[in-house]
Amino acid sequence: MPEAAQKPLPFGYQFLAGAIAGVSEILVMYPLDVVKTRAQISTGASSSIMSTLKTMIKTEGPGSLYRGILPPILVEAPKRATKFAANEQYTAIYKKIFGFEKVTQSLSIMTGVSAGLTEAMLIAPFELVKVRMQDKANLGKYNGTADTIRKIVASEGALTLLNGLEATLWRQGVWNGVYFGLIFTVKDLLPKSKDSNQQRLTNFAAGTIGGMVATTFNTPFDVVKTRIQSYNGVGPKKYNWAVPGLVTVAKEEGIASLYRGFVPKVLRLGPGGGILLVVFETVSGFIRKNVLKE
Repeated sequence: MPEAAQKPLPFGYQFLAGAIAGVSEILVMYPLDVVKTRAQISTGASSSIMSTLKTMIKTEGPGSLYRGILPPILVEAPKRATKFAANEQYTAIYKKIFGFEKVTQSLSIMTGVSAGLTEAMLIAPFELVKVRMQDKANLGKYNGTADTIRKIVASEGALTLLNGLEATLWRQGVWNGVYFGLIFTVKDLLPKSKDSNQQRLTNFAAGTIGGMVATTFNTPFDVVKTRIQSYNGVGPKKYNWAVPGLVTVAKEEGIASLYRGFVPKVLRLGPGGGILLVVFETVSGFIRKNVLKE
């Protein structure tokens, strides 16, 4: 039976495991996020990942690969903790409400979407600050995270930090629903083993597959979210809401533009999803065995 059928860890331990998993993933995979954001903002010809990385290192220095990392680091711990903790809490709640006797794929999708929506409410302002800092057009404009927030609030108002919230809800809800739904399915299909190394491989495979497929479904919403959040109040505002934004991008730039930045995004969130799940399950297992003595 999949690990999801275990009794949930106490919330504090879920939070800790999710936080460690999230920070581990972002430290390894973050440069791909910078490349993805720049590709999504651009309306011109796309450059390859390696070409973008080489250009950034040459013209902006190696530190540019981690430009804007502080906002996601600050929110990464509560974000990932919320993702896993909320998923487990929603699992217990929905089991009770809807009478599920065990975890099923439909329950996994329901809890994943719910966890994603909860997560989105937390991360939207941090996403906006990160996008502004990653945007090549803003080089030299902002001097660190605090300065970015101060200048955005001063010139555009505090509510600007909530721009793109609706698109973020779509992005996170879709991604988490697909991710947790597929994790359940892949784990159920793969051979069961009590060997810890085999369990880690299973978790990595499930997380990677879940992350890649989920990215395929949610990338269009991510493109629109990035466009909405990159707008700095200068000129006409083209993007406001997710679905109209999808239509505008597809109409003006072609349907393929809804997948700008897909390759770096899927390369990050595929293996990144695997890293997330492996670290989360490893830390959770350590807590169960050595702290809770289960």
